[in-house]
Amino acid sequence: MARTAVDLLAMKAGSERIAMITAYDYPTARLADAAGVDAILVGDTLGMVVLGHDSTVPVTVADIVYHTRAVARGARDALVIGDMPFFSYQMSDEQAMRTAATLIQDGGARAVKLEGGAPVASAVRRIVAAGVPVMGHVGLTPQSVHALGGFKLQARTPASANRLIDDALALEDAGAFAIVLELVPLALAEAVTRRLRIPTIGIGAGPGCDGQIQVLHDLIGLDGDPERGHRPRHAGHYADVGVAIREAIRRYAADVRSGQFPAPDNAFAGSAELRAFLADGAAIRPVNPVS
Repeated sequence: MARTAVDLLAMKAGSERIAMITAYDYPTARLADAAGVDAILVGDTLGMVVLGHDSTVPVTVADIVYHTRAVARGARDALVIGDMPFFSYQMSDEQAMRTAATLIQDGGARAVKLEGGAPVASAVRRIVAAGVPVMGHVGLTPQSVHALGGFKLQARTPASANRLIDDALALEDAGAFAIVLELVPLALAEAVTRRLRIPTIGIGAGPGCDGQIQVLHDLIGLDGDPERGHRPRHAGHYADVGVAIREAIRRYAADVRSGQFPAPDNAFAGSAELRAFLADGAAIRPVNPVS
């Protein structure tokens, strides 16, 4: 049976670590699900990782719905969470409700995630009251990258640390079932984790969180340009798939140019009757010239 938000809450209560990953399509969702991850986030990071933007800001609800459908088809057991993109929930609680409904009904997600603390607590409360599980996200909130001045460590002062704790508590009080802590000092992440009854999911927040999430492409080195690709400091290094893919394509292109591919085994001979017919050049009807 597929995991639910309730299962993740139970995992925190039982001191079980939660393993999450991003996926954006059917094959990677199948692989992640088969590997046994607890949850898959269809993150708006797809804007940077899959679509080639320099931030998550251009991602639309339609983008998330499209990719969530594919992931939902590939994941049987993991909890599939759809990300609510930039300005799809900030304008009003009603807008937030519509976006959440779209991700659940049209995208096939079983939960949604949104960025922000106390200012979005009202929207979280409304969505949860409608029966949709909500994951919060504080610390570095990539949709606010222009206001934050880049992808930088957050909550570096006592005052900003207190604000982050208040934001996390506001989300918990609003009914969020978990909170992503991104790029915050590890001691702060540990403190927030101790304070909350709901799970914290860290990314660049150290080992003191209840779980971890990473972008799949970072973990496996799947980048459009492996030589110049940047792997974030907080990402693990488990494979260099990008290098392997590039080398496979290079070898394929070389074999095509040299005539080594395709070999006869890569083609279909057809029936003996057809081969005999084609061998008799005179039997083949000539092409009528265009008048």
